[in-house]
Amino acid sequence: MKVTGVAAPFLPLCQRLLPSRLAGLSMTLLKATALEIVILAGHLLLYPSGMAQERREPLPELPSPKDATQLPTEAKPPVVLLHGFIDNRSVFVLLRRSLAQHGRRQVESLNYSPLTCDIRTAAELLGRHIEEICERTGSREVDIVGHSLGGLIARYYVQRLGGDLRVRTLVTLGTPHSGTAVAPLANAHPIVRQMRPDSAVIEELTRPAPGCRTHFVSFWSDLDHLMEPLETACIDHPDLIAQNVQVSGIGHLALPVHPAVATGIRQALDTPLPENPAANRTTARTTAHTGTRAGGLTVA
Repeated sequence: MKVTGVAAPFLPLCQRLLPSRLAGLSMTLLKATALEIVILAGHLLLYPSGMAQERREPLPELPSPKDATQLPTEAKPPVVLLHGFIDNRSVFVLLRRSLAQHGRRQVESLNYSPLTCDIRTAAELLGRHIEEICERTGSREVDIVGHSLGGLIARYYVQRLGGDLRVRTLVTLGTPHSGTAVAPLANAHPIVRQMRPDSAVIEELTRPAPGCRTHFVSFWSDLDHLMEPLETACIDHPDLIAQNVQVSGIGHLALPVHPAVATGIRQALDTPLPENPAANRTTARTTAHTGTRAGGLTVA
């Protein structure tokens, strides 16, 4: 994935002052940083609109029986969007629109309190929300897209609270699956301490999870400065069906916003799952990388 059109006026100066290879790297970092600043500014404007829980709109009516031939063979499950630390559902405005435009009838964003101090408690609350969604929509299962901490909360629900019975696919965006060591001063917040590599929560996620049914897809970026080390955003667990997708040239805030990532998320959610996931547990753990020319996803 290559981000273009950002900070172009600085290109000649950087090329004169820096060696070509270093200049290329610096320009990529400069573009990603500029994009992060633009996204942050836009998100701050939208943040107040996402502070309240969204209103649950009734599902559109299905076609009458005489139009039954027009129905898909299998309805797509609801998609639940879960934001990151000190954030809210407004971060998913563009992703939500993209999913709706490509056939997802039911997309719901959940807010958890910025005062949340425990990942386990947040995961239990997520489980209650998902039960309510399934009861209201008549669906047996849901898909989840979680950004940053939201992905870790969803994974804890799936892996430690039996949520694999309800979650078909879990897509995580910049989630510290193995814990992140960035910003030590943030340890004053208990939920940040739970995202450290040596925390009890991270240790629980390394424990065996035999027979876990959920399919995991983790998007991680080579310029995500909140992941330390970068590979902590990858899932590496022998019992999980997991695919790690590397995104190049964008930062942490851009993951739920960038159109190429949205395309990858839709592909992940629309990919048919094997009838017997356990039989494919090892071979399903593949890695994908973004194309650097067209901004698409190319499976290695």
